Amino acid sequence: MLQVGSATALWYHSGMPVVALRWVLIRDPLGQFETQALLCTDVHATPAFILDCFVQRWQMEVTFEEARAHLGVETQRQWSDKAIARTTPCLLGLYSIVTLLAQPLFVTGQLSVRGAAWYPKPQATFSDTIASVRRWLWSHEYFSTSLHELDVIKIPRLLLDRFIDSLCYAA
Repeated sequence: MLQVGSATALWYHSGMPVVALRWVLIRDPLGQFETQALLCTDVHATPAFILDCFVQRWQMEVTFEEARAHLGVETQRQWSDKAIARTTPCLLGLYSIVTLLAQPLFVTGQLSVRGAAWYPKPQATFSDTIASVRRWLWSHEYFSTSLHELDVIKIPRLLLDRFIDSLCYAA
């Protein structure tokens, strides 16, 4: 069980007005999680409300981290303000498109979850999702040379599948 302490304080900064804060200190007596201090400018907020806001924010943090890692959000290099203003929304739109394309793959059980022996994953991450969407887009139906014989290719099917799988996770 977490130990929680809370009180109000005043935050001073040179040249800035004084700000009243509600602070919440969260400590795990078992030592599995780091002690954290949460700050809120609403001094009337309850510690439970502040903690609830902190927990709800986690999904958003994960979304932005995945968008940075796989779509290049915050790594763009444009020169004009207009280009900067439209790139991030386009990348977040791409994130949404990948998610929408992955939904039918999830429903039909085609959304694969790549794990490692040291890190089992119970759910697909965005990396797994974008790889599954790439695999679906690059499937043999779209690159086939014959409508009647889909397996007519110059390399064995198993080797082609390994190549596609590697490429899906490479980008």
